[in-house]
Amino acid sequence: MAVPLRKRIKRSVRSALVRAALWILGLLPLGPALALGGLVGRAGYHLARDTRRLALRSLAVAFPEKPEVEREAIVRAMFVHLGRTALELAAIRSYDARLETYVELSPPGLLQEVIARGRGMVFVTGHVGSWELLARRIARAGIPNAVIAKAGGDAALNRVAERFRAAGGVTTLWRENPDTGRAIIRTFRQGKALGLLIDQDTKVQGLFVPFFGRLAYTPRAAADLALRFGAPVVVGTIRRRGPRAGDGHLLECVEIPFAADPPDREAEAVRLTAACSAALEAAIRRSPAEWVWMHQRWKTRPEGENQAGGPQAKAMPKSAELSRG
Repeated sequence: MAVPLRKRIKRSVRSALVRAALWILGLLPLGPALALGGLVGRAGYHLARDTRRLALRSLAVAFPEKPEVEREAIVRAMFVHLGRTALELAAIRSYDARLETYVELSPPGLLQEVIARGRGMVFVTGHVGSWELLARRIARAGIPNAVIAKAGGDAALNRVAERFRAAGGVTTLWRENPDTGRAIIRTFRQGKALGLLIDQDTKVQGLFVPFFGRLAYTPRAAADLALRFGAPVVVGTIRRRGPRAGDGHLLECVEIPFAADPPDREAEAVRLTAACSAALEAAIRRSPAEWVWMHQRWKTRPEGENQAGGPQAKAMPKSAELSRG
């Protein structure tokens, strides 16, 4: 179906304005960029009422024990975090040369040891902290990697995101691209890392596993790919490491063991997905203001959840195309 001319013009104008803004903001030093990002985030908290309401609703599910005033403080800090993160990425040129010290990798040597096994790596993360900076730091550590991403509706902005990642040594594999399945196979055969985000309820093949005490529909591709290719699984998360915005980040990684040849592959996929999700939950609990609480994480519900016996961790049908996850 052809896109109406008016809509195409609107997208073109918006893309041009965004690219111009990114170019201008890219001239800022890190300090002013973070300060401006904080102002943008505080303004967003007051203006984006629907987003604020969704975030508070999710926090009530995840932290029912916290008083309302504390949950509101987390949402306010989340907006500030998102504003700072966006401007921090825009100003990457001002600190890219010292990225190794600005983003500390912990524990040292783990990723190199895992990738040296020659089976590639399934690198699992979520929308925690600055996930784009995380991918760039992994590439800077000498880990060849690609990430699976969902394309937005604006092709020009997709190209901006792809160029940004490529400049940092990260290859983008668009989920909608029919060639992505073959690219995934090449990634593992070449012993590279493949990055996947599994912390959102999206229209991909998934499983129900616990997340903050409630079953959440979770992409299963990470577990399926690990079992198919025998690639080790690492969960990595990034968070700010100091009281000041410019103190940098800490990127923490942990390997998640799994049975390479399990008697029940489906059960092992559920267990591995749950273990990865639990690692992400732990990271979010450490820095709750650095997650995207406006996302409706528990939107999809298990079949029969309200029936007698309570919810079950039921797997959804498995797709033949792993690249959809």
